[in-house]
Amino acid sequence: MLCGGSRVLQHLSDHNHHTSIGLGLGFCGAKIVQLSSFFLRPSQGMANSHHFSHKWHQQMISSFGSHSRTPGEIPILHNCFSQREDDTELPVEGLSPVSGGIVALGKFDALHIGHRELTIQASRIGTPYLLSFVGMAEVLGWEPRAPIVAKCDRKRVLTSWASYCGDRAPEEHEIEFASVRHLTPQQFVEKLSKELRVCGVVAGENYRFGYKASGDAFELVRLCEEYGITAYIINSVMDKKQGSGKRDSGDSKDRGQVSSTRVRQALAAGDMKYVSELLGRAHRLILRVRTQDMPSERMISVPRSSILNLPPGNGIYKACLLLVGDESSSPCTVVVDTSNIHVETEEVRLCNLDSSQEFRLLSVEFG
Repeated sequence: MLCGGSRVLQHLSDHNHHTSIGLGLGFCGAKIVQLSSFFLRPSQGMANSHHFSHKWHQQMISSFGSHSRTPGEIPILHNCFSQREDDTELPVEGLSPVSGGIVALGKFDALHIGHRELTIQASRIGTPYLLSFVGMAEVLGWEPRAPIVAKCDRKRVLTSWASYCGDRAPEEHEIEFASVRHLTPQQFVEKLSKELRVCGVVAGENYRFGYKASGDAFELVRLCEEYGITAYIINSVMDKKQGSGKRDSGDSKDRGQVSSTRVRQALAAGDMKYVSELLGRAHRLILRVRTQDMPSERMISVPRSSILNLPPGNGIYKACLLLVGDESSSPCTVVVDTSNIHVETEEVRLCNLDSSQEFRLLSVEFG
């Protein structure tokens, strides 16, 4: 494999915000297209593009990694880049944490099934990483808003993806957005190569990057080849409900793909079944609970300021599950109103929580 660098930087665009900002947003999908000089058969559209030379090629791969192929057909991705234990390199002091790995590029707010697909494809090539950016809202002057996944809960979600990724949980590497905001597409890829020393990148077909979103997936492939990095572009994971009214996210870039915008809208509507379909798991709300937030032994009532991520819209939610660390869990009912989150359970005696602690993190899963 060709590698380069010791630290990754990138621009991402959240379709929730102004398109003129220009940050890249990776959507992922059911098929993967490899655009690289290693393979043959460029598609007609790519062959005609000024971004692609006659040496550049593509390959379509099922997200389920089918091993079958007809005579003369290009072998599938994970057969071409099979991972062996003796291929694994030990980290070298001073190198980037993602050196030698395959980074998924995108804005990973929701960690939804589209993001998971990116990591699945990355894991078929090498050691998978998510490249995330912090401080975007502050730099761009966006209104503060609660994350879909609490920061303290992200590792649990990524760990749960290990079974999809060859028993390797993807790791997340964070970059300060302020340090990359003004990079051109070429400067960004140069950092991927020379600072982060990644061997490959995986991005969605709608991915844009660089200052003012001036680079697209074609440009990413061209620049990655120039800097010795293999780029893999995959189709968007589509929302199965795209034929329903739930498809209209209000985003001009929306073509029916799974997105963080759809997750937020489904949460606001209180449609927790739909939320679970988009996330590929039950939504988990993290509560910062103090002793005074427990008016009775089976009741929690916390202000919205004490929740660490985005709750569903106002309403009553039954068939939920209250998780008290790894110790116990209990069915519960959750009431969300304008000011507070109320949790009532019949089984867990909440008064048995350690009162010596100033607060404790409890979780609620919406079934």
